[in-house]
Amino acid sequence: MRTLALLALSALCLRAEAEAQISVTVNLVVLHASVTSPAGAAVTGLTAEDFAIYEDRAPQTLRLFRHDDLPLTVGLVVDHSGSTRSKLADVVSAARRFVQSSSSADEMFVVNFNDVPSLGLPATTPFSHHAEELARAVSNSPAEGMTTLYDAIFFALGHLQSGTRDKKVLLIFSDGADNASKHTLDEVLALAERSNAMLYTIGLFDLADPDRNPGVLRRLAKATGAEAYFPKRLAELNDICERIARDLRNQYTLGYFSTSVAPPGVYRRIRVVAGKNSIRTRPGYTLTQRTP
Repeated sequence: MRTLALLALSALCLRAEAEAQISVTVNLVVLHASVTSPAGAAVTGLTAEDFAIYEDRAPQTLRLFRHDDLPLTVGLVVDHSGSTRSKLADVVSAARRFVQSSSSADEMFVVNFNDVPSLGLPATTPFSHHAEELARAVSNSPAEGMTTLYDAIFFALGHLQSGTRDKKVLLIFSDGADNASKHTLDEVLALAERSNAMLYTIGLFDLADPDRNPGVLRRLAKATGAEAYFPKRLAELNDICERIARDLRNQYTLGYFSTSVAPPGVYRRIRVVAGKNSIRTRPGYTLTQRTP
């Protein structure tokens, strides 16, 4: 019996090693691209021939093209520090609207943060797509204490990887401030880049708020091919969340095998072109390991 167990363990190790090798040797760069016309309308109906991709100015050959409604793994990351107490009811409503505007095939979770980040859903429910269950997961945490934005995103990115959907997103409600995290913004951006997740950010602050940091929210979104929103009134949150859900449903998925000879650790810049349309996607990536 022990011999059989050891053989089974050896087989699992060999399989895991093979899968790890595949992830290293097959470097398909995958992009999720939002396309808008010069007038700002979403552009649908494009084909693979309409796109050109450049990495460090060198043209790349498109190997993957999809324009269908891919299911998502989504994390709702919500600031519960003391400064957001008066805004939480509107955030709960917006989170509900986002879920209702999404696909039933999506899987979602909630990370609430103040002094520390924590999962909003019960431990026995890692993901859900029930609007009321997710809304309760946001509302059941008190708004008090300090702000650990970077730790919360780092934590959420880790949980995001346990999701089963290929397309991964964080929707972050925050004023951009951080006064208690162990992780840094650069560490968060590096992890987000490796995960290929898109980080949509929604600014929760008044213009008179001394702790607001919209620059952080813009940087998180731009670096991951997403978008930052800054509502002037809390009443706009529902429409913003519905717009984000619609944007995610209409994106193109593009993939190519990089021809770059840049060594590991060098940032590779990506540019995607489709006629006169505007393209929003992640602007580049860093190769962390040389492929054989």
